[in-house]
Amino acid sequence: MIDKRFESSMAAIADVTDGAVIMTGGFGLCGIPENLIRALTEKKVKDLTIVSNNIGSIDLKEGGAYGVALLFKNRQVRKFAGSFPGPVAKTDWFLEQYKSGAIELEIMPQGTLNERVRCAMAGLGGVYTPVGAGTILAKGKEVREIDGKEYVLETPLKADFALVKGCLGDRLGNLQYRYTARNYNAVMAGAARITVAEVEQIVEPGEIDPDQVHTPGILVQRIVKGEKYEKRA
Repeated sequence: MIDKRFESSMAAIADVTDGAVIMTGGFGLCGIPENLIRALTEKKVKDLTIVSNNIGSIDLKEGGAYGVALLFKNRQVRKFAGSFPGPVAKTDWFLEQYKSGAIELEIMPQGTLNERVRCAMAGLGGVYTPVGAGTILAKGKEVREIDGKEYVLETPLKADFALVKGCLGDRLGNLQYRYTARNYNAVMAGAARITVAEVEQIVEPGEIDPDQVHTPGILVQRIVKGEKYEKRA
C-alpha cells in the first residue's frame, strides 16, 4: 500500500542538510508551508538557497518575522532567488547580511520566476522570453531573435526540496489548494528532487473529486498534516 504520510513536519524534512536548495510556495503569507518552514528553523540548517516569490513578511511594529523571513532572521540563508525582497529587505538584520555579502540575491520578474520553475517541473531545458531583453537582466545569457524580436533564454530553476502547502491531501500525495493559496505551490510541486506537502487535512484516496486534484500524487513524495496554523493579515 502506498502511503506517503509523515508523522510530523520535522520528520518530513529530516534529511534537509546545510547548503540545500529549497523552494517554498506561497505569495506573501498566503499558502505558505509555515509548519515545514518552522521545522527548518528548529533544525537550524544553514547556507540554504531559498527559491520563492518573496522573502516572507515582518511585523513593522513588533519586529516579528513570518514565513521564510524566519530563516533569514536566523541567518540560515546564503542566497535568495525570487522576485520580491519586500519590507524584509529594509530590516537591520537583513541589510547587515546583504551588505556584508552573507546573503546573495538573484532577483527576477514574477513571470520569469514562474516559467523557470515550470520548466524544471516539466523537464524542459528552458524558456525564451522577451522580458529583460536589452537590459542588465540579459547579461551573460543567450539572446535569440525570433520573428524580428529579441528573446532571452531563461534556464530551469531546480531544487533539492520543494515545500508546498495544500488545503486537502490524501496518503497518495494528491493535493487540492484553496483559491488563491494555489499560487506558486502548484508549479513548484514536482520541480524539485523531493516535494514535501503540508496540508490542513488528510483524507482517504477518492475523497477528493478527481477533477479537483490540482497536483497529482506522482509529483509528491511526502505529505504531512500541519501542526499549527496562524492567520495573519
